[in-house]
Amino acid sequence: MADPNPVLAHSDLPYELPDFASIADDDFLPAFTDAMARHLTEVEAIAANPDEPTFANTIEALEFSGRDLARAAGIFFNLVGPDTNPKRNEISQQLSVLLTDHANAIAMNPVLFERISSLHQRADEAGLAEPQRRLLAKRYREAVRAGAALDTEQQDEMRRISSRLAYLTTTFSQQILDDTNDSAVFVDDVTLLDGLSSGQIAAARRAATEAGYDGGYLITLELPTSQGSVAALTDPATRQRVFDASVSRCSRGNDNDTTELVVEIVRLRARRAALLGYRDHAEYVIAEETAPDPAAVDDLLRELSASAMRAGDRELARLTEFARGHDASVEIAVGEIGAADITYWLDREKKSRSTVDLDDFADYCELDTVLERGVFYAAHELYGLRFTERPDLAGYHPDVRIWEVFDDNGTGIGLFLGDYFARPSKRGGAWMNNVIDQSAALRTRPVIVNVLNLTKPDAGQPCLLTMDQLTTLFHEFGHALHGLLSAVDYPSQSGTSVPRDFVEFPSQVNEMWALHPDVLAHYARHHKTGDPIPAELAAAARRSAATESAHSTIEYLAAAALDLAWHRLTEDEAAAVTDVEVFEAQALRGAGLASDLIPPRYRSAYFNHIFGGGYSAGYYSYIWSEVLDAETEQWFLAEGGLQRANGRRFADATLSRGDSVDPLVAHEKLIGRRAQIGPLLERRGLTGAA
Repeated sequence: MADPNPVLAHSDLPYELPDFASIADDDFLPAFTDAMARHLTEVEAIAANPDEPTFANTIEALEFSGRDLARAAGIFFNLVGPDTNPKRNEISQQLSVLLTDHANAIAMNPVLFERISSLHQRADEAGLAEPQRRLLAKRYREAVRAGAALDTEQQDEMRRISSRLAYLTTTFSQQILDDTNDSAVFVDDVTLLDGLSSGQIAAARRAATEAGYDGGYLITLELPTSQGSVAALTDPATRQRVFDASVSRCSRGNDNDTTELVVEIVRLRARRAALLGYRDHAEYVIAEETAPDPAAVDDLLRELSASAMRAGDRELARLTEFARGHDASVEIAVGEIGAADITYWLDREKKSRSTVDLDDFADYCELDTVLERGVFYAAHELYGLRFTERPDLAGYHPDVRIWEVFDDNGTGIGLFLGDYFARPSKRGGAWMNNVIDQSAALRTRPVIVNVLNLTKPDAGQPCLLTMDQLTTLFHEFGHALHGLLSAVDYPSQSGTSVPRDFVEFPSQVNEMWALHPDVLAHYARHHKTGDPIPAELAAAARRSAATESAHSTIEYLAAAALDLAWHRLTEDEAAAVTDVEVFEAQALRGAGLASDLIPPRYRSAYFNHIFGGGYSAGYYSYIWSEVLDAETEQWFLAEGGLQRANGRRFADATLSRGDSVDPLVAHEKLIGRRAQIGPLLERRGLTGAA
């Protein structure tokens, strides 16, 4: 009998794409309630099975249980990030606790845990293939880490901690979105927006109208500390206003202040780690990553930080001289660069070194053309993929576009959804979601979403990408490829379901194709004339992209160090922290990354990755993955670059395997040795920073 709830109903659409138009917000809670009840019934039957535990009747049965719940989660949590509303926020808050309690009920089921433990003890005798061994080991670790091996009193405390953390982290994310929207900077004089493009000014005018202003312009904020508008605005006072709005978000003492949430989250995480026998939350998290331990992460960050700060001193001295020598009648009064000015002068200096105007590059990067003739072209050349837009299929928002993806045999392998434009209902940043996971055993094919926050142009106008936006587009599509090319049996091992400090690796590798000569030549056409990009402009863009500023490296490392500092606190140490800003300053000084000019990429109060998302004690993963990425880029280039054979080898080693194999072992096999840090230091300009 067909399920009457549209969230759980089988979809007859291609690839089981959810029929978003048929789903109302009021359908979600009943759907989750039903799905959780069904899942528990399935799990209880597995636990009560009178037969001796086997991989098939226990681990595999668990893996294939709860499919209704997986479907509901794939739909709902895809909506909450890019298109939320008060009702969805309320549902998300309720579900955060309900789903946590549900997961704990399964993990702490003593009869089920006994079956899993029995299998884990006999794993070497079971003749399991590598994906099965990894799945069994992960199921066992998940149960232990949830508290299954604790006594009853400790389990009760673990349940309370988990439920409270779920509530707090969900609240943290919602308050960031609210305060980021509330912190937008209003400007009533268009001359103060000098430096912004006509498209950005038009978007600021629309934003002011949508926010209820009678005229004027509203500069909306991006999620990181550094704002693209600050790097462009020529008026120092306006730059300062936007910068101040960015760094003060969620710590202004209003209803969206998150500092108390930060303190409570940190304390609860430290307590949970102690209950499970870990020194701190970082040790608890990194036990599941490719990094061997927190000390190894500390070593990497220290090595990079010392070099980056020396490079930063030289960069600041050079930049100050540049600013002083510039015609500073408007932009700078006394030749001193403040924190709100540094990215502006970095941008001006970079452009001054070029013989062509780098601002012209965006004229050759129109979004649709880059997608079809750049992003999709590179995927075709490397992996044989072909993308056919499906305007007959509807996404969850009118801005969402859908493509069907075919392999080089013409077989459909999944759907790709692109949601590229910013809106008040969408949280900041860029990310990939998987609505449906690939699984050969379940015969499900992936439905993958890429989300960006580009400024939506006025009707009939092009969306032109900056170099940073271009890189982000290719980066997120690297995550999409990880999902689309997955070829595993078990859904929990599909695509990006890999250790957090490995998940960014494939996406970072895909960035290398954004300005690759063969790819750039294929998509870079002037949006008005259709003329190909001039050779000198293309070369200048590549030179510019290859020059990583010390500022960018330092702000990232500061955020990574701040994350670790919060999560290296023991239970007693966490209890002693009362002031978030004081702790932040002490942590940065302790890491050797304190700078009056360069705040962390995310300050604690709006650090959604670690207090609202899944990167707690894991923000280091971007630089950890970049070690692998830098090595892999050199491997691609040494092997001939954009060639199908290279793409196939990379897909076979990494993209198709998900978590069914050890990712580091697979990478070593690909490049023929263990990755070294040298290529990364060279890429970031830190080799000569002694």
